Amino acid sequence: MQVPVEGGRLYVEEQGAGEPPLLMIQGLGYSMWAWRYQLPAFGARRRAVAFDNRGTGRSSLEPGPFSMEQFAGDAVSVLDALGIESAHVLGMSMGTFVAQAMALQAPGRVRSLVLVGGGPGGPEHAPIPPETLDTWLANAHLPPPEFVRRTMFLSFSPGWNEAHPELYEELVEARLEHPTPPECWQAQFAAAGRFLQEGAPVERIAVPALVVHGDADRVVPLPNGELLARLIPGAELAVLPGRGHVVQLETPDEFNRLVEEFLDRVDSV
Repeated sequence: MQVPVEGGRLYVEEQGAGEPPLLMIQGLGYSMWAWRYQLPAFGARRRAVAFDNRGTGRSSLEPGPFSMEQFAGDAVSVLDALGIESAHVLGMSMGTFVAQAMALQAPGRVRSLVLVGGGPGGPEHAPIPPETLDTWLANAHLPPPEFVRRTMFLSFSPGWNEAHPELYEELVEARLEHPTPPECWQAQFAAAGRFLQEGAPVERIAVPALVVHGDADRVVPLPNGELLARLIPGAELAVLPGRGHVVQLETPDEFNRLVEEFLDRVDSV
């Protein structure tokens, strides 16, 4: 379905019917294809909702500028359109920035947070590793097929793509089915950069939170996840040994189990 938002529209899919619902928000340049192992799995037990951020997938592809506050407003608009008062919110990478902004802007709409491969920004935030940043920026102007094939391997743990060539190619093709235009990727990158520079007052977040991070993350280094878990009151931290940035794609069964166990604990209170 398409949900109208200020200046555009968002593509939304949902599966399942159990309560409370789960809203899933993807990261920089990614659309809901990257929840391919989560939407059906979580939808088997609850109402699971995923959408493409503006600038990606089947949502409006205006070139920006964007902001985390705008993305958070979009997420609330999705809940409004579906008649959802509050939901668990699962954010991946840049999606964790959106989820943090959402919890701060509209706390009544967020039941809990699962923050994967993210950080709170600010002066203590560890920067993107130079190899990753240099590779991104050197290729950001290229058409999506070239950009993706030259950069996407960095989102996985070292050697993962070589060890799983057929699966990796399947994921590349899924990303390219509805590609993110270069100008939209750059606008999202700029919005993420502003968030990281300014930081978020996550110590004000008052909902249960689970922080998940791979210790071989080559996009958002592990110290950022540790910092995030330290700053959010009562947050839990799950570190996945040997996993890269997109842990939900590398080890989906392990990831899904971690998330479901956390949501069950929250829902049992």
